[in-house]
Amino acid sequence: MEWESGYRLEETGSFTVDVQDHGHGGCPARAVAPGASRRRLLRSTLGLFGLVLAGTQWSAVGQQQRGGAAGSDGSGSAGSTGPGGPDVPALPEFLRVVAANRILANEGVVDAFGHVSVRDPRDAERFVMSRSRSPALVELSDLMEFRLDGSPVDPRGRTVYGERMIHAAVYAARPDVHAVVHNHSRAVLPFALTGAPLEPVIHTASIIGPEIPVWDIRDRFGDTDMLVRTIEQGRDLAAALGSNTCALMRGHGAVVVGSSVQAAVLTAVYLQVDAEVLLAARGLGEPKGLSRGEIEKSSETQLSPLALDRAWEYFCARAGVDPV
Repeated sequence: MEWESGYRLEETGSFTVDVQDHGHGGCPARAVAPGASRRRLLRSTLGLFGLVLAGTQWSAVGQQQRGGAAGSDGSGSAGSTGPGGPDVPALPEFLRVVAANRILANEGVVDAFGHVSVRDPRDAERFVMSRSRSPALVELSDLMEFRLDGSPVDPRGRTVYGERMIHAAVYAARPDVHAVVHNHSRAVLPFALTGAPLEPVIHTASIIGPEIPVWDIRDRFGDTDMLVRTIEQGRDLAAALGSNTCALMRGHGAVVVGSSVQAAVLTAVYLQVDAEVLLAARGLGEPKGLSRGEIEKSSETQLSPLALDRAWEYFCARAGVDPV
């Protein structure tokens, strides 16, 4: 029997038991095993280390198969082939679409539904988004090319988002737009239901813009399932969006646009944050919104490399994806 720093080691049959010695001063630290006990502890430690090492290696393999962060090229796409192989190469713009899906899911802006797209840098008359899949699960191999009428370039039997028409119509109407986000953020929905103005009240949300229109699909298309399924519906929504950065959809959600994937993601995140803050503030009094001058100046700062790159890196880290 041998003890150290408040613990005794007792052997009972084939077992070694640690017993705290309350009569010994100081903080408990570790038990020291003599002879066979020490050897047993060594074997147990080595065995545990082997299990941890094997688990780490298996996790890395799993990440590669899922298109996770273990990609050898840093794209998070290694081993991910998808239905029939990837449609698009691992260009930074496309890797950011994958990251954007994960970020928006992690921040609660999207859940099982919602989607992100980017205008194809190789062809301005096309855009790229995932096949129909929940955002948290999107991989590079899920991305597909679409024309500006919403038709897939190479469908290969894959199921596509019904609301891709939102993206198609916005890209056709707005040459300045290079990324689109559609979401059903719960914080934003009250403003889409009531018509209460959603305005920027904090500087980080200045990028949502001074005007956020509300579009109602029923005004022109009557009773529907509320989804933007046709290019005509998409065009009507794009017309309501106009030159703004965000538009709300009555009883549905929001559409957010940007000059890049990073800008669109940041705007979608802070549209939600602004809605949360505004709702909370109204319980205390009448919130004071940003002036147009404040919105303009703060937006320039928020979308500058100084802030945008920092925010993108931060949100990528929170979502567990490599910043691209």
